[in-house]
Parts: sequence; C-alpha cells; structure tokens
Amino acid sequence: MSTTVVTGEAVVLQLRPASFVVRAAGALIDAITLVLVFLAVVWVLAETILEELDPAAAQATVLALVVGMLVGVPLAVETLSRGRSLGKLVFGTRVVRDDGGSIRLRHSLVRVLVGIMELWMTFGSVALIASMLNERGKRLADMVAGSQVVVERQRAVPPPLPGVPESMRPWAEVADVGRLPDALVASVTQFLRNARSVPPTVRQQTAGRLAAKVAPFVSPGPPAGAPVEDFLLAVVAERRNRDFRLLSRQQERADAAAERLHSLPFS
Repeated sequence: MSTTVVTGEAVVLQLRPASFVVRAAGALIDAITLVLVFLAVVWVLAETILEELDPAAAQATVLALVVGMLVGVPLAVETLSRGRSLGKLVFGTRVVRDDGGSIRLRHSLVRVLVGIMELWMTFGSVALIASMLNERGKRLADMVAGSQVVVERQRAVPPPLPGVPESMRPWAEVADVGRLPDALVASVTQFLRNARSVPPTVRQQTAGRLAAKVAPFVSPGPPAGAPVEDFLLAVVAERRNRDFRLLSRQQERADAAAERLHSLPFS
C-alpha cells in the first residue's frame, strides 16, 4: 500500500511505507551491530586504559561509551546518510519526513532519544504497540519526529512487450482500441508477460477468457482465424503506440509554448 504526499512545491509523491516485519528486521540488525561494536570497544579499553583508571573514572568512561553508542552513533549515521543505516541498507528502506523530504538533525535526534525508551528500555514492545495502532505503521519516535520509514528499493522495470504482430498490423491500424479499460489492459499485459511459464491448457483457457472480455471494447473484431494471443498482443501494443504518439505530440506542443514564452518580447 502506498500513500500520496504533496510537497511544498506541489509535487505529488507516492511513498510506500515499510512493513513492520521489514522495519523490525532492520532494527534488529542495527541493534546487533551496535552491541558488537560496543563489546569490541569495551574489550579494547579493558586491555589498554581501563585497568589504569580508578573505579569512578572507569565507570564514567563506560557510561560515556554507552551514551555514545546509544545516541551518538545512531544520530551520526542517520543524519549523515540521510535516513539510512546498516539495517535499512540491507532491506532497501529509508527514513524520510512526512512530506517525503530528507530528515534533518532534529528529526534524527528525536528518533534516537525516543527510541531509547521504546526500543531499548522496553525491548521494542512500545514500538510494536504503536505500529499496530498507527494507520501508517509508524512507531512512537516517528510520530513525535514527523517522519516515516518507506521502501526505497524499487522493483526492476520489466522489458516492454513486443510490437504488433506482422499479420495483425493491417487490422490494428484501423481498429478502435481506445475504449479498453485500463484494468483490463493491465490484466492482458500481465498474462502476456507470464504466458511462457503457464501450462498450455491453462494458457489457452486464460487467453480465451481475456479475449472474450476485450472483444466488446474493440471495433472491428479480430480477423477470422487470428490466433487469440496475437489478437491480445495487437490490442495492447497498438494502444501503447497510440498513447505514446499522443503524449509525444502533447510534449512537443508544451515545448513549443515554452520556447515562445522565453523568446522576445516575453524574456
């Protein structure tokens, strides 16, 4: 599920909030990393300078180290990386502001300070309850800081479908395919992309069922004897080609208008 956000510049963004499982797994990786680094630093200090310090100084050193690991390191990492940490890098997520922009130092500071209570002191129970009650799955730190964790890693764009089959081109040039609903076009496109991995019997039945749904929106009907899959491919490919030509003409007109506006006497 994605959420629509309008920025201050009137730019519409589609943000996909990260699921609780993904955020919990990323937080677990961050926590394990911090604990391992803390133990390594303590071991190094114990072998070098802690033995030479008096008990009060040793306790102060360890306390400063704990504060640095719980506050300083996460704050520096999240601020410098613009909302990413090791766990978020692994799962392709990022912390952003509620308006979709990059978080600042103040956002990271609030997240880190509140996170000490809801993550470390309560073993994540407060974060779990807050995420379950919030419609965007935000934990308490995100509510206070005005931030959210979104999925940044996008799926690979599938390759485009082939063009109109050669035997269907004369029909496609005169056919009316503009009335086809977008949802039906998406179903046909998905079927054509996955057709090779479908068993032949299921593939034939699915193609016939989709062709029966497409036919009422296409005029004239397909040529007699045309393969069903060729008919479906011709419809979606021709619709794609016409949409591309329409958008290209609109862009050309917009570019021409912009050129006139930036020429004399307007400039």
